[in-house]
Amino acid sequence: MSTRHLQEYDAVVIGGGPAGCATATVLAQKGRRALLLERDDFPRYHIGESLVPYTYFSLERLGVLPQMRQSAFPRKYSVQFVSVTGQASQPFYFYKTIKHPCAVTWQVLRSDFDQMLLDNARAHGVDVRQGAAVREVLMEGGRAVGVRAELRGGAGSVTFRARCVADASGRATLLAGRQGWKRRDPLLDKISIFTYFKGAKRDPGLDAAATTVAYIDRKGWFWYIPLPNDVVSVGIVADASHLYRAGRDPQVVFDREAAGCRWIREHIEGARQIDKIRVTGEFSYNSSVIAGDGFCLVGDAFAFLDPVFSSGVFLALKGGEIAADAIDAALASGDVKEAHFTEYENQVRYGLDSFRKLVLKFYDHEFSFGQFIRAHPELHPQLVDILVGNVYKDLQPLFDAMESFARDGAPMEAAAREPVNEGKV
Repeated sequence: MSTRHLQEYDAVVIGGGPAGCATATVLAQKGRRALLLERDDFPRYHIGESLVPYTYFSLERLGVLPQMRQSAFPRKYSVQFVSVTGQASQPFYFYKTIKHPCAVTWQVLRSDFDQMLLDNARAHGVDVRQGAAVREVLMEGGRAVGVRAELRGGAGSVTFRARCVADASGRATLLAGRQGWKRRDPLLDKISIFTYFKGAKRDPGLDAAATTVAYIDRKGWFWYIPLPNDVVSVGIVADASHLYRAGRDPQVVFDREAAGCRWIREHIEGARQIDKIRVTGEFSYNSSVIAGDGFCLVGDAFAFLDPVFSSGVFLALKGGEIAADAIDAALASGDVKEAHFTEYENQVRYGLDSFRKLVLKFYDHEFSFGQFIRAHPELHPQLVDILVGNVYKDLQPLFDAMESFARDGAPMEAAAREPVNEGKV
């Protein structure tokens, strides 16, 4: 197979999802020559539909807030929790804590949302190539110098050279997977089974597009995310040992679990399932390496945590911003060395770890967020900070208190048993 060499770029970005688009767009805004290579043709399906409030600031920087405001994406004002008995909490309204326009966020159809981000990258001057499957990151003397890609339409193998390569290949984890850097998180070994319904019940008023988390006692939880066109995304996250205890047919498993969760059962009763059952395993992983000479890993190509607090798109967009800033600074120095990514790594790992600590407490059956906040009301704002995405700050007092609360043997009950009060978490 012949290989053609094309022009050089300041940066080649692998993947056109939120992380890749954020990285490439910010680089283009800084005047850098950025090439974005995406394997698929957009629009394409993707899970991860609920945005947290602080996604607003990344969308603002990328210049897509006007499109978001004009979109048909339902406005998300709140999140609510449903106990194992089917009792729903008062919704937690973001605007009661956040006095900023970011308090209203969105539930997005990812095919449309990702297309918007890709079109926006192109409008900012990014060279976007779809139907370009990256096969290899080219290394010379331990330094990334470009990529080799297969182009659609029989164009053959093409080499793109660049001063930096940003791997935003998502769950395909191009570099981490091939280099043996990918590690599963042993404390978050969950799978998800999900699908879509039309005509499912929606709550009235401001709560029509609320994200709902419905607990299954000591076993897992359902998400319920209203989308455009009267469609609702419904999925369960739990241990495989629980979901597959009586067989592995995903439709049978989903139907059984939905029937056993009163709130979900009542909300999808009479609705029509409009998509196949989908299964995602090995949710939680990270890479032992995030950057090296001439390259960095961004978004899901570096790590994915867990869907419970809807952090995925936020971390991808924010990670892309931080990566682009680091790449730009490295390019300005004249030499894209690993050392230039130290602060990028520190920030990305800190944000990820902040969410992870909260996720682990969510799955800790001996920990109650309600009791914790009653014992430490002064820490409620810090807990809210994490839930809305304000994680790049000092949150150590919260984490220390959560750990000591557990170690001291304070009376606890599973979070699943107690609805959250309005304005509380």
